[in-house]
Amino acid sequence: MSNAEAKTGRPLSPHLQVYRWPITMTMSILHRVTGGALYFGTLLLAWWVIAAAAGPGPFSVVSWVFGSWIGLLVLFGYTWALIHHLLGGLRHFVWDVGAGFTKPARDNLAWANIIGSVALTILIWIVALVIR
Repeated sequence: MSNAEAKTGRPLSPHLQVYRWPITMTMSILHRVTGGALYFGTLLLAWWVIAAAAGPGPFSVVSWVFGSWIGLLVLFGYTWALIHHLLGGLRHFVWDVGAGFTKPARDNLAWANIIGSVALTILIWIVALVIR
């Protein structure tokens, strides 16, 4: 068997069919994306505060927008982005103190970040809807 025959069928470089993103890489990307999403969400928060200060008319418009199904969906996403970014920051803090650098520890922290952010977001929304 020649060298050329041995190489047939193998990919020339890693691609999506053979390369699997590590969970830590995924969390790094999500941390950056949620950080960017928080800028947009903070604009929505500022709109709400300004409308509250402007009087009942503007505040009722903002309340209507945020109370619509798409507004609630955006607020749910903002809540998740906030919690996910917070937990990602705590994960980085653990690394800053010099802990969690083994592969299992990194992976466990990354999974805890995603699972914790989803669970806490759902919990926060359940509590908010019950209180409402």
